[in-house]
Amino acid sequence: MKTLLIATALALAAAGALAQADEAMNKAGCLACHAKDKKLVGPSFKDIAARYKGQDVVARLMDKVRQGGSGSFGPIPMAPNPPDKINDADLKAAVEQILKS
Repeated sequence: MKTLLIATALALAAAGALAQADEAMNKAGCLACHAKDKKLVGPSFKDIAARYKGQDVVARLMDKVRQGGSGSFGPIPMAPNPPDKINDADLKAAVEQILKS
C-alpha cells in the first residue's frame, strides 16, 4: 500500500511538471512555430529529440533558445527568447521535456 501511494505521488508530480513545461512553452510562444510531431515553421519536438538522442545537450539547447539563430534545421531563423519571455527553470523543464519526445 505504501509503495502504491509513493508511486501515485511520483506520477502526479511528473504530470504536474509536464503541465508546467507545456504551459511555459505556450506562454513563451514556442508552440506558434513548433509542434510535438510535425514540422511547422520550426522542427517538431520529435525531430529535435531524435537529433540529440543520447547527448547531454540541455545547457547547449537552453543557450540556443536564449540566443536564437538558424542553420540547425534549415534556413528559417529562430528569434531569441530572453528570460522575461521564459524563465530559466521553465526553459530547462521545456528542453528536458522536448528531449524526451
